[in-house]
Amino acid sequence: MQLRKADSRRISSGRTRVLAAIAAGLVLPLAGGTVVAVASAAPAVHAAPAAAAPAPTQAPSGAVVSSVNWLSDRRVALWVDSPSMATPIQVQMLLARDWNKDPQAVFPSVWMLDGLRATDQESGWTAETDAESWFADKNVNVILPVGGQSSFYSDWADQDNGKNYQWETFLTKELPPILERDWRTNQTRAVAGLSMGGTAAMTLAARNPGFFKFAGSFSGILATTTLGMPQAIAYAMQDAGGFDATAMWGAPTSDAWAQHDPYVLAEKLKGTSLYVSSGSGLTGAYDQPSGIPGVSTNYAGMGLEILARLTSQTFATKLNKLGIPASINYRPSGTHSWPYWQFELKQAWPQMASALGVPADKPACTIAGGFADVHSGNNWLADCLTDSYAVTGGSAQDFRFGRIFSSNLGTFPVAGAIGGVYQGYKAADGILGLPTSGEIGVADGRGRFNSFQNGMIYWTPQTKAHAVRGAILGEWAAQGYEGGPLGYPAADEVQTPSKPGAVQGFEIGAMYYSEANGTHAVQGKIMDKYAGLGFENGALGFPKTSEISVKDGGRFNQFEGGNIYWSPATGAWAIENGPIFDAWKSVGYEGGRLGFVTSDQFPIDGGVQQNFQFGWITVKNGQAQIFP
Repeated sequence: MQLRKADSRRISSGRTRVLAAIAAGLVLPLAGGTVVAVASAAPAVHAAPAAAAPAPTQAPSGAVVSSVNWLSDRRVALWVDSPSMATPIQVQMLLARDWNKDPQAVFPSVWMLDGLRATDQESGWTAETDAESWFADKNVNVILPVGGQSSFYSDWADQDNGKNYQWETFLTKELPPILERDWRTNQTRAVAGLSMGGTAAMTLAARNPGFFKFAGSFSGILATTTLGMPQAIAYAMQDAGGFDATAMWGAPTSDAWAQHDPYVLAEKLKGTSLYVSSGSGLTGAYDQPSGIPGVSTNYAGMGLEILARLTSQTFATKLNKLGIPASINYRPSGTHSWPYWQFELKQAWPQMASALGVPADKPACTIAGGFADVHSGNNWLADCLTDSYAVTGGSAQDFRFGRIFSSNLGTFPVAGAIGGVYQGYKAADGILGLPTSGEIGVADGRGRFNSFQNGMIYWTPQTKAHAVRGAILGEWAAQGYEGGPLGYPAADEVQTPSKPGAVQGFEIGAMYYSEANGTHAVQGKIMDKYAGLGFENGALGFPKTSEISVKDGGRFNQFEGGNIYWSPATGAWAIENGPIFDAWKSVGYEGGRLGFVTSDQFPIDGGVQQNFQFGWITVKNGQAQIFP
């Protein structure tokens, strides 16, 4: 998240507007969509935040989206439970330029494939290049599969190294129905990739004729069965993650190798717009010279790019013999590295856009009125992507690095990770309503927030961005916001799974809400004990108070079914409502002769016992007895 300058003097006023709305009675949706007026004394039970797209149901392929995480207003991560791979697969999307402006539109897609050392955290295209900001003004949905190290995005013959790779099935059968039904993506597709991803782009396009309108290879290995190439690929896969190439396609002489060789499959690429590029391996503009003429310090990248050049030439010769047109780009220098692939993506875009039927260039847009005033003070938003357009209660305009919303509440920017969470709540159409502040730096120098009509979104580098709203926000505010005992929000608010209520995690505990008991914080060692007893589903139920101070630095929370006490000398222990608690109460709780609790209740012959600092209490035949 990009940190931005803000006037800290606005912190209290931004917070006050939100709390005033809570006190006056908010209009919030309950789970199931019913809308009710909610007074501060009886807040709604909050549902988990909804994604801006409809909640996905199971695809015809059996795949289902199990989780959605909005990373910015137009970058989202989906976790798709893949039946073929029997595991959740992360797919990130960069949404089309007009995604917000035209909510009924569907868009072509560009599928960007990673290299041999793909990680399970993020696509190299967003981690290593400017693809996210560069695609912002393109009217396509960009599909970024995450993971697949050394997989060649293919269906493997056997499991290996803890992976059950069935990438071709996932990409061509399981994922498309989800994108088309729930994420406004049509069947007009392009695919491009670097190195391993370049090989896979050509292979997938050839093995699935008509699935992609365009296929691009940047430094791909495009003749995988020529002399020595299976061995070179096997060595590279072993080096990148310890994978066995025979688990992928069997022995190098097996038919599966030929069935995944772009050179062998070249004839099946007829009708697909093709782009092929490679460097020469010599030192280029983005390399560090080694001191030897033409040789860079990227020795491995030099050798790999030479292989890419040789196999690309072999592949291009085959295309020429078959009369299949392609854009072939042999660069006079350059090694196997990300700056060159970023360059090639931009070179390939006009051809890709033509194949997809979208304009290559961004249309003109203007920034006027209040939008212009706010934009001039927030130049990090960069250029406009759209003109202003109507949203619920006001208007909005999209920029390369965020959005500006305007209403009778004012005109404010929302961006970055905070903008992502806001989008996950359906932005102006959702329960948070319109912004009532821009992004403001908190006085501690660590956090930032935007306030909205019905809540706030906070962000720190450690906790990421989370919304706080309703009764939980009211109690958190009463305790001092992030300066109080709980610190910053560290999780989204969710419904408690087995009982009506809600819970939200913070850095140092959690805030619980239930209609019967109100909203209360549980934290520290008391929270640890509560967790060990099953949270609200255990014998204690929901909290009835936040933490209360007692003698000798001790603390306790009262719950529906009892209390949890903690002191520095004794630790945290639960005492349930009943005869033992009543007997302890009769001698003055922790201030009496028994002191603090030092154990949970445990069985003894004929009854139960609980220990204290200076004695114990037993219950037999329903009668409590205090010792000594």
